[in-house]
Amino acid sequence: MRALVQRVTRASVSVAGERVAAIGPGLLVLLGVTHEDGPADADKLADKVRALRVFADAGGRMNDPLGDREVLCVSQFTLYGDTRRGNRPSYVAAARPEHAEPLYERFCDRLGAARGVFGADMAVELVNDGPVTVLLEL
Repeated sequence: MRALVQRVTRASVSVAGERVAAIGPGLLVLLGVTHEDGPADADKLADKVRALRVFADAGGRMNDPLGDREVLCVSQFTLYGDTRRGNRPSYVAAARPEHAEPLYERFCDRLGAARGVFGADMAVELVNDGPVTVLLEL
């Protein structure tokens, strides 16, 4: 599993021009799933995101975890795009929807995350705070 995590002041996702989810300060997570991933991976990565210390503490240092802040999670199979050969990404490492969707849902449930619509063509808007962007991978 891969999670591209961005600290945001706000983020939202829309499908066909209709907003389906929005958050205030917190994390936007773009989540990719590969063939070998299972429920334990989803749980471990969700716990890692929750514990990620990318928010300012009382001293202004990036030392605080998510806490009561919000999470918006969007499925993103293109995180497994391979461009080592040629210019057109290959997505053979990305899990098929029937494997990826239950793991995406489990990940979101564990985090209590707002979410996009799995497999839909989505428009994601965000204000990256910092900017802070971290790639987590299992």
